[in-house]
Amino acid sequence: MSSVNSTSHSSPGFSATHPPVHRPQLDRRPSLASVVVFVGMLALGLAYAAWSLAQDVEATGAIALGTTTYVSFILLGVALLIALGFEFVNGFHDTANAVATVIYTHSLPPGVAVAWSGLFNFLGVLFSSGVVAFGVISLLPVELILQVGSGAGFAMVFALLIAAIIWNLGTWWLGLPASSSHTLVGSIIGVGIANALMHGRDGTSGVDWGQAASVGKALLVSPIVGFVCAALLLLALKALVKNRALYEEPRSDAPPPWWIRALLIFTCTGVSFAHGSNDGQKGMGLIMLILVGTVPIAYALNHAVPDSHTPQFVAAAQATQAQLLKSTPLVAPASGEQARKVLSDYLRAREATPALVPALATLSAHIGEQVAQHGSLAKVPAVAVANVRNDMYLASEAIRLIEKQGAPALSADTQQQLHAFKHELDGATKFIPLWVKVSVAIALGLGTMVGWKRIVVTVGEKIGKTHLTYAQGASAELVAMATIGAADMYGLPVSTTHVLSSGVAGTMAANRSGLQMSTLRNLLLAWVTTLPAAMLLSGSLYWLLSHVF
Repeated sequence: MSSVNSTSHSSPGFSATHPPVHRPQLDRRPSLASVVVFVGMLALGLAYAAWSLAQDVEATGAIALGTTTYVSFILLGVALLIALGFEFVNGFHDTANAVATVIYTHSLPPGVAVAWSGLFNFLGVLFSSGVVAFGVISLLPVELILQVGSGAGFAMVFALLIAAIIWNLGTWWLGLPASSSHTLVGSIIGVGIANALMHGRDGTSGVDWGQAASVGKALLVSPIVGFVCAALLLLALKALVKNRALYEEPRSDAPPPWWIRALLIFTCTGVSFAHGSNDGQKGMGLIMLILVGTVPIAYALNHAVPDSHTPQFVAAAQATQAQLLKSTPLVAPASGEQARKVLSDYLRAREATPALVPALATLSAHIGEQVAQHGSLAKVPAVAVANVRNDMYLASEAIRLIEKQGAPALSADTQQQLHAFKHELDGATKFIPLWVKVSVAIALGLGTMVGWKRIVVTVGEKIGKTHLTYAQGASAELVAMATIGAADMYGLPVSTTHVLSSGVAGTMAANRSGLQMSTLRNLLLAWVTTLPAAMLLSGSLYWLLSHVF
């Protein structure tokens, strides 16, 4: 048991006769009413998801047309339950960090704190942009995304989700605040490497290492930002606010002064909202991948795009073809199949060839012709919808990579047109139905309300050698809220766990409270081993499941 539980514990500035530090009551059982509400919300969420899915499928006539079998629906149901299970585990694994500070500063009772955090995780998911969701998806091997409805596609989805859940549950059981984001990225990389090796290619060719590096930098830099900024904020607060009570450990269960209590509740709310907005999107992206693979006629293309927008989309495709053909002396491929192969090879190898620009011109024209022929995205027939979406995905990802690597001798006008066409393509394919957002929001919000104690105790008691003070809690939460919110704006998946736990450690160092090195070693060990462990788990599961499906 850490020193904060000892009645003889003293901190700097207190004598041995000073009243003991007051530990929050974490062992109270939930009331019958709260259990009923929890079970009711869970049942309501699952029922709403099932009803919405059935409505969408019925509206498109997928079963009547024979485009989706009952076996596919069974696999879809299992995959959705696993994806929602990942978000549920994410809720109590990651969000416990958000409530630790308000609980250990007695700003809110534990039960109220987790319910409050769950509510704002729910709202964060509902109001999320979707940028992070599709940023995570872009890490996956291109051939598996294009064939996500195949056995290999299902093996990919099941492998990466099951691996992430296993590792998250293991670190939660040990009370280690490991990162769900880190775990999911590791699982995706593991599947990519395994897929490349199974097809006789170099393992490094199975992953978009540029995108992985961007995600890795965000995950690496964010804890450092949390540590340094939280420490500096605490020092600034001590220099500006001369209220000794803010920098001393709570000696009773009385809440802090009203204004610091309001700040702590505000930052807890902000971290919970930002966590829902950022982490909730990862599950949404994977669910959309599952839906596109099993019910493409309903979810491959955005039926919400109005018919009146079709002329604008077609004009953008034609303008893109014209601009690209001006930029190259080579003749564009005659067939869409040749163009698809060139773009697929480009996305896999990340190396531009002279055939890239002509191929992109051909595919852009082909996409425009397909949409013009049918009149709108909603009217694309079942037999063509998957191919149209795949063409749009290839074109969009190729443009993204061209913009990232630097356009190969393209004029400013051509680059501007490519960007505009990519916006049209993303609007047609990168969308998230309301029921998916609501389902993920409920899973993440309810997950927040169970299993939180282990991580809360680690953050509140085992990082520093002294009990968390009001000012330390506020500094760590404020920095975490700002960091996660900024990452969400830029579409980068960061770890709530790493940012907040490193922020608490930073405030302990700045306050000269001392750090518990055994806990920090365990946190560092979990941080270092999460990526390779998730890669090994998901890669092994992918190999196994690819022989089952």
